[in-house]
Amino acid sequence: MLHYDTVVIGAGNAGLMAATRLQREGSKTLLLERHNVPGGCATSFVRGDFEFEVALHQLSGVGTESNPFIMRRIFEELGILKKIELVQEHELYRIIVPGRIDVTLPADWNELKLHLKSLFPNESESIERFFLLSEAVVNEYYFILPRVRLSNDPEKIRTKCPNFSAFGLRSTSEVLREFFKNEDLINVITPYWSYVGIPTTDLVFAEFIGMLYFYCVYKPWHIKGGSQMLSSALLSSFEEAGGEVRFHCAAQKIFTENGEVRGVLLESGETVSCDSVVSNASPLITYHEMLDMETPPASVLKDFQSRRMGVSAVCLYLGLDCSPEELGFQTASTFVMTTSDKEVTEERMYSLDAPDWGMVTCYNFIDEDLAPKGKTVVTLVALQYGEAWKNIPKEKYFSTKYEFGEKLIDLVEKAYPKIREHIEKAEVATPLTMMRYLNTPGGAIYGFKQTLQDGHLMRDSLDAIEGLYSASSWTSMGGFQPTYINGYNTARKVMKRLKSRRKLQNQSLQN
Repeated sequence: MLHYDTVVIGAGNAGLMAATRLQREGSKTLLLERHNVPGGCATSFVRGDFEFEVALHQLSGVGTESNPFIMRRIFEELGILKKIELVQEHELYRIIVPGRIDVTLPADWNELKLHLKSLFPNESESIERFFLLSEAVVNEYYFILPRVRLSNDPEKIRTKCPNFSAFGLRSTSEVLREFFKNEDLINVITPYWSYVGIPTTDLVFAEFIGMLYFYCVYKPWHIKGGSQMLSSALLSSFEEAGGEVRFHCAAQKIFTENGEVRGVLLESGETVSCDSVVSNASPLITYHEMLDMETPPASVLKDFQSRRMGVSAVCLYLGLDCSPEELGFQTASTFVMTTSDKEVTEERMYSLDAPDWGMVTCYNFIDEDLAPKGKTVVTLVALQYGEAWKNIPKEKYFSTKYEFGEKLIDLVEKAYPKIREHIEKAEVATPLTMMRYLNTPGGAIYGFKQTLQDGHLMRDSLDAIEGLYSASSWTSMGGFQPTYINGYNTARKVMKRLKSRRKLQNQSLQN
């Protein structure tokens, strides 16, 4: 029987990152992937002349060469920075509310403040105060709080993180309306709520303002050739370090003994032994379907009972027979709304009603090679829960998904009125598509619902089984940067355990 220090189940973002770091730091690692390519959401597909990016809209946390941030440092450490080409976006996004707003925001914190003041001069003083508060909340939440929390002293947290304590855990809507009276101003600065999948009425302010701040300070980025290039670079680094990957090979069962991981049964029927397992699959699947126990540990069941399923999406991938400029694109990312931010609710996301909010990404606006010259690749996205699709009869599924695609085009053509007449290729992915290709319950793209009670501040790690680790959007905030970091940090935990076991084994041999 083959033995590995670690078996990583799933080559999605977190799984790839964990496997690469583990192998490069000395863990003999086997990476299993049920599909034929690495990446999960971080991949692409080709239809005719067009290459469609599956999911990445803007990669955060990279920073510039002169002002690097965590993702650039990780990429360099793992030897993949030299394998990819990073493309910087200079605008955050364009926000269009037909007949009311058409604003493009710069990807710079100070320039953003000045631009908002020029657009909304009556709110200048409030904008100044808001930006000062926001910087303070971000600094306290992301850099001071992680250290102060170790003291378990609420008074120390209030003293060291006064702005976070006063504003950080309140809803984004509540905080914004405490500062601003102009609804258009609020509409302009709130579209990033979609990157975690819950409206600003539920999204805590610290998480929202962190996204806006870090995209401004460390810029939004794209990977030349699409996110598949990043996935392939991670895999290359993993294999160069001696890692073994098996495609078309799912994990069927995780074997344990006395509450500790012992091995994995592969889809091929082969069993391998191991000291640790990192699962990139949903913990619901890991503990209910893979674990060799009739009932998961009580602490895990208790955790699951208070969870809520996260949102999925309908994605319409369009190949167009004209250039981005002919359609009127000015930025890579556009948000289109026919409603006000305060009226955005989850209720519509549980139905097949026409969307009143959508995101448009024009990829070859920043990466010309993704479409032939004179043509355009765009993706239209509307967030939607999987429950809206689960009762559709099989014979009506195909027509239903393209009918919803038409509704999404109806929304987007309010901003880009020529888009429909130039469609050459079209593919629609629904929450059922996400379920099938990503193997995620409900087709959830961000894991569990990204509310405060499901975040890292309120949840302990799922560590009831010694040597079993979960690494994915289901155990962190969703999105590319959070899942990469989750995989990276999970690898650190595994290596700490592995080094401790090796030390004990060496001591035993010496005795």
